[in-house]
Amino acid sequence: MPTKSEKPTGQKTRKKKTGAKAPNRGGLLRRLLAGLVLLGIWGLIMLGGLLAYFAYDLPDFNELYVVERRNSMSLRAADGSMLATFGDLYGEHRNLAELPKHLPDALIATEDRRFYSHFGIDPIGLARATWINLRAGRVVQGGSTLTQQLAKNVFLDQSRTMKRKAQELLLAFWLERNFTKNQILEMYLNRVYFGAGAHGVEAAAQRYFDKPATQLSIAESAMLVGLLKAPSRLAPTGNIKSAQSRAAQVLDNMVAAGKLDAAAAKAALAKPAQLARSRLPMPNARYFADWVVEEVYQLVGRNYADLVVWTSLDARMQQAAERAAEAALARDGEKLDVEQAALVALSPDGAVRAMVGGRDYLDSSFNRATQARRQPGSAFKPILFLTALENGIHPEDGFVDGPITVDKWTPRNYDGKYAGNTSFAEAAARSTNTVAVQISERVGRQRVIDTARRLGIVSELKPHPSLALGAFETGLLELTNAYAAFANGGYTVLAYGVLEVRDGQGNILFRRDGQSVMAHMIDPEPLAELNQLLQGVIDHGTGRAARIGRPAAGKTGTTSDYRDAWFIGYTPDIIAGVWVGNDNNAPMNKVSGGGMPAQIWRAFMQEAVKGSQPRPLPERPAAPALNLPSLWDRIVSQFGGGNAPQPANQPLPTPPTQTPLPQASEPQLNWQVGPQPVR
Repeated sequence: MPTKSEKPTGQKTRKKKTGAKAPNRGGLLRRLLAGLVLLGIWGLIMLGGLLAYFAYDLPDFNELYVVERRNSMSLRAADGSMLATFGDLYGEHRNLAELPKHLPDALIATEDRRFYSHFGIDPIGLARATWINLRAGRVVQGGSTLTQQLAKNVFLDQSRTMKRKAQELLLAFWLERNFTKNQILEMYLNRVYFGAGAHGVEAAAQRYFDKPATQLSIAESAMLVGLLKAPSRLAPTGNIKSAQSRAAQVLDNMVAAGKLDAAAAKAALAKPAQLARSRLPMPNARYFADWVVEEVYQLVGRNYADLVVWTSLDARMQQAAERAAEAALARDGEKLDVEQAALVALSPDGAVRAMVGGRDYLDSSFNRATQARRQPGSAFKPILFLTALENGIHPEDGFVDGPITVDKWTPRNYDGKYAGNTSFAEAAARSTNTVAVQISERVGRQRVIDTARRLGIVSELKPHPSLALGAFETGLLELTNAYAAFANGGYTVLAYGVLEVRDGQGNILFRRDGQSVMAHMIDPEPLAELNQLLQGVIDHGTGRAARIGRPAAGKTGTTSDYRDAWFIGYTPDIIAGVWVGNDNNAPMNKVSGGGMPAQIWRAFMQEAVKGSQPRPLPERPAAPALNLPSLWDRIVSQFGGGNAPQPANQPLPTPPTQTPLPQASEPQLNWQVGPQPVR
């Protein structure tokens, strides 16, 4: 029999309950807590490493007190209206207590409503922006606080990297710890960019509204705050409607945040902020502004900050010039295959009063009035005419308009016809090419070049027979500047645009005293005869379309295949030159200097001379002669190149009786300098 300790085979052994211990839950919890602590320690170590990594190359906190100022320049027209600004402007630092309360209120209502309650970052605003961006599928709202924006603007660049964002947070915490909220707000308003080169609220108030920031209205404050969203795109100097629309949103934000009552907001909406009249730029005045900047640098150097420059530009004439050019192009440009026009107007002393360098500066900043070099055609002939008059040829002298060949080259008239016997005066009025070449050959080509140099032409000129017909390229401003001597009594001048330059503190660095007349170059008798010749061009010659109902003189110019068309003319008060053509040198549809250019000139001059009494063209010099070498040095510095001018030529002996000109049955063209100018 089995003993008691033995169990029957096949029976399950039943374990006795011996009182086994339950699982130690307290130990498990302790182990879990220990793991969490260990994980936290490692997390802190990693966080510390990350912070050390991000903080390793944090910028120097002293940068908060340093404003890196770059040279800037504001250009004003002669009446004080703003033409253009270059570079950045930094206004005087303004204490928060000086500023109108509605300015910081608008800023807080729009950019950071919990500014006074957060610690540098706004978790609520960040969560809201994240949710809105997730719903939109793109970034449509930012969650940065004003403190973060200040940190970014002062210390960091605009890159969007995790490291930069982490550094922004660290710097925001540092700012909140070391400065009061009002100090942070004050620093922000004095450092933030408001567009159009204006850094800080004072610079923005001056640039847009021509007033100190302490005098900003509610509407103006709302506009400035609205610019912070996209300062370059919304700047009222280029987009006043968008700036006003954004300002309306800021006013709504102020009402919603309890910073402004509805009645005040309604009043501000009814009278939105406007750009100060002195800040309204003219569409194409930037052509002049770009040109005059170099003159400023020549006069005062490049080491001054915040220059303010008063220029010779006449705002009324500039607007008239822009309207005249655009109206002609809009009316006839397409049908006549003309894409571009340029105009420059001078006072008799050389002051530039208007400049249109092209149809649209934003489309092309290339200045066709100062940078382009084109053949002037017969617009060059007055220089030839003056040479002839100074050397014994008189307006009543007779010539034969017929075929002529010089050095195997045969010039032709514009219409291909010949008039036979004609006078110098009639040939000048009709722009007869064959007579012009005969005159050039009689007085000598080098004498013509010398006359051009005396009048300030420095472009390359060669003693080729085609010189008489304007075959060598020049610039519109350069040639118009030469015509000034015809209007001012015979004095060569140098075109200028700067009247006065002041630094940021108002100190005068340069002020133009007197006129820029430099040297008397034309005697009274030949000048009077030249003015009569060129009056005939307008009265009954090729420039009849330029008649303005008062004494005026001028000359047309057209090059072969109608690639360039010019008209340069003057009264005793204004000298103006017009060019039309295409940048790619493509031919126009039979546009001559007596067509569109003369029409633009007339439209401009009719506006330019309003309010002035008609006067006869000058016949006697009006100022003492000055030093020629100093003039030439300045002309070369502006236009470049050229040989020094020679003294006025002595009259040639009376020419012998004219013999019949050589006849040519077929024109033989042998051009060495490009296409033939025809009028």
